[in-house]
Amino acid sequence: MKVFVTGGTGLIGRALVKRLVADGHDITVLTRQSLDSSETVTYIQAIDDLNTRQDIVINLAGAGLADRRWSPAYKKEMRTSRLDLTEALVSRLRNIGMPALLISGSAIGFYGESKERDFSETDGVGTGFSAELCRDWEASVSNIGSESTRYVLLRTGVVLDRALGAYPQMTQSFRFGLASWMGQGDHWLSWIHLADMVGAVMHCIQNEAVSGPVNMTAPNPVTHRSFSGEVRNATTTLVGMGVPGWVMRLMVGEMADELLLTGQRVMPTKLLSTGYQFCFGDLKDAIADLEAR
Repeated sequence: MKVFVTGGTGLIGRALVKRLVADGHDITVLTRQSLDSSETVTYIQAIDDLNTRQDIVINLAGAGLADRRWSPAYKKEMRTSRLDLTEALVSRLRNIGMPALLISGSAIGFYGESKERDFSETDGVGTGFSAELCRDWEASVSNIGSESTRYVLLRTGVVLDRALGAYPQMTQSFRFGLASWMGQGDHWLSWIHLADMVGAVMHCIQNEAVSGPVNMTAPNPVTHRSFSGEVRNATTTLVGMGVPGWVMRLMVGEMADELLLTGQRVMPTKLLSTGYQFCFGDLKDAIADLEAR
């Protein structure tokens, strides 16, 4: 099939493109980087350069929520890099022909924070910048639902990979013998191994019964302190300590209260009900795999 991917050079996109290529699909990737096309992947730098109807479009582009301190300018960039690009993408697709399937990114920040609740795809939007960003990003895609295109919204948790993304940042102190967690460590971490992230996206592609929001999280969320404990069991550490909330706020500002010191317990209800089988459903197994590489 012809598959168009935005954000195809990021953590998730890179692994997903590799899988799609291995499965024999014809891939086009939108990227700001100057990359040479190959026999298997065509790189373009503008949406208007997409001139052929695609069977599947996967929209993952957007400035990273944890990449920089949340200044007013960067918060605007996070919104425009998602909303403006998605609106331009949908407009372009209407000109060249809508795909059979449109998959678009989102995040579990949609639900807001809670220490008590379990969230499934039927729960409504929470409060805060992250929730509003996810709500608006999803809305820019979901208005195509009346057309002949199936759409899937990937409400993604913390994606764990050995080399890139959150895991090496969260475990940096462990390399120096210090186990750490953020704040009290009693807030939830809803995570997913990169292998399952790719596998679950492929499940969404192959299973036509899957549509609308899909929680991309493993079925066993943990607290941040439990996460630290599992990493500690798999590494050599001497002591453990929490990083006080005030230190986190001093370091990264508003992001601390939205992403690092709060969380939500999110369940992959739709993936499980449609038969997806996780490779790494338990954190212990996921960390063992990451630390073994």
